[in-house]
Amino acid sequence: MEKPRIYITRKIPDEVIKPYKQFIDIRMWEKATEPVPRDILLEEIKHVDGLFCLLTEQVDQQCLENASKLKVIANMAVGYDNIDVTSAKDQGIIVTNTPDVLTETTADLAFTLVMATARRVVEASDYIRAGKWKHWSPFMLAGADIHNKTIGIVGMGRIGQAVARRASGFGMEILYHNRSRHKRAEHELHATYADMDKLLEESDFVVSLVPLTEQTEKLFHQETFHKMKDTAIFINVSRGKVVDEQALYEALRTKEIAAAGLDVFANEPIGVDHPLLNLENVICLPHIGSASVDTRIDMMKLCLENIHHVLNGEDPVTPVE
Repeated sequence: MEKPRIYITRKIPDEVIKPYKQFIDIRMWEKATEPVPRDILLEEIKHVDGLFCLLTEQVDQQCLENASKLKVIANMAVGYDNIDVTSAKDQGIIVTNTPDVLTETTADLAFTLVMATARRVVEASDYIRAGKWKHWSPFMLAGADIHNKTIGIVGMGRIGQAVARRASGFGMEILYHNRSRHKRAEHELHATYADMDKLLEESDFVVSLVPLTEQTEKLFHQETFHKMKDTAIFINVSRGKVVDEQALYEALRTKEIAAAGLDVFANEPIGVDHPLLNLENVICLPHIGSASVDTRIDMMKLCLENIHHVLNGEDPVTPVE
């Protein structure tokens, strides 16, 4: 009996795929650090039963029109805005993602940005490297405290709750805004629900953890930043397009807010000419929220497990609803 075929859009370690080779015919893009070219993806998807893809691949209607055999798309991310989920479902294609396994690692990165931005860690490191440290003074590179401050979490999902747990260890007051009240988070994490205006006005740190939807696109805009304290720090580890980047740039440039820590951008990757890179009060990272070795391996395994389940006639482990 012929084995089902899948295509993996990035080279991943042999030890990860080895357990599945007896069940699945696996084809894979040959490069680990560069995305598969669009024309190759369009050709490969014609012949496979399963697709293992990353956020860099736009699995849109054009792509799906070529996918007559495709039964499952496993996206190596929590978000799936790179996939036309509606078209996939219309064709009976199951879409899966990788929640849970990256929750704690992404929360670590979010809180790393809180701490590094508040204490000006990158700026201080660059200060020494540039040979500027000639003396010491009371307010040299003085940043903001984190302990006992107020954190406002926008999006109290799994990662939001994990960030709240870290914040509680710093004695922070936790405000959150969500589509609906999260009673368990309120009880277990002593988080307080707030409308968006109250959260923006009272938080010392505003952390974006919302998915990208029509409702959240450019959720953070000029008026949003205007409502924040001029000492506030904005952190985004969700999706770049939930922010109006020009409005954020102006708010940072004019010191309408104090600083920002960003792991995501509207159009990725960004180049060295991106305006936000010209500002000293912003830390920019290359979308590494889940980038620990252990977590990335777990994400790969979950993608393959989802594909294996579907091609074996079973329910996927983590379907996109």
